[in-house]
Amino acid sequence: MPRPDFPRTIVEFQRRFPDDDACMEYLFASRWPDGFACPRCSHGQTWPVAKRRLVWECAACRRQTSVTAGTVLHKTHTPLHLWFWAAYLMSTPTPGISAVQLQRQLGLGRYETAWTMLHKLRRAMANPERQHLLDEVEVDECFVGGHEAGLRGGRAHGTKALVAVGVEVRGAGSGRARMVVVDDASAAALTGFVRDNVAAGATVHTDAWRGYRPLTGLGYDHRPRSQRAARADGEGIDEILPRVHRVISNLKSWLQGTHRGVSGEHLQVYLNEYTFRFNRRHTPMAAFQTLLGLQSQQQPTTYRQIIATGPGAAKLT
Repeated sequence: MPRPDFPRTIVEFQRRFPDDDACMEYLFASRWPDGFACPRCSHGQTWPVAKRRLVWECAACRRQTSVTAGTVLHKTHTPLHLWFWAAYLMSTPTPGISAVQLQRQLGLGRYETAWTMLHKLRRAMANPERQHLLDEVEVDECFVGGHEAGLRGGRAHGTKALVAVGVEVRGAGSGRARMVVVDDASAAALTGFVRDNVAAGATVHTDAWRGYRPLTGLGYDHRPRSQRAARADGEGIDEILPRVHRVISNLKSWLQGTHRGVSGEHLQVYLNEYTFRFNRRHTPMAAFQTLLGLQSQQQPTTYRQIIATGPGAAKLT
């Protein structure tokens, strides 16, 4: 049997998930669309454990299995219907949602609860087995952070974060995107980003920065274009790599508009969120199941893991 489908409108969402019982039934059907099979003995008969609402016990070997195990809901104390609403609000509105907005919308008592829920959802967005960017790709870098005086050179970033960005070329439009925080604009960092995110043999468009020069030797059809050549042809800088520059511009507007800037130690997960939403911009409701971790290869993240990098990083605005 196929997995249960996802709600396509807010009215349908409200009708299908009015309470925790409805959410639990959806989770069970999503985890075991062909019927329950015990992870230990593969027996198909089970019953719920009365004192542990989200746990089922195998009738044969007595192994207990949680319906939320391996998802972002693992060991949660927050009601299921609030998690469902958080996943919906994060995946469907165009600008996304901040922790302050989520706290207000769901009536949560503590800001920290909303913040943790969103960060757990963000960490379910990056599939480690996702497909590389294909065919023809534009690649560039950008800085995330405010104005910083005293820097020299176009790629000097000081305390600002440097982000490498790749976007598939799809005619006049864009396909999927990838974004990764990199240490610097060296050949090792930039070619490493391309190798990790762009399929071998693809055509890669970049500017003429020397950090991209090794790409041809790595098996890519590298097509650099210098800003000087563009100006000579009467083109603006943004016309060299129009798709990746458009994505970068929208990223910065989103970080400022929705989140009012983010802290450096968590920047990558915000990039994961933007990429996740961008790559599913035509089918946002389909992202609902993925966000709950029902089809994810990503392991659930604990609060301790989320804050492990420390609270002291400066905000990048």
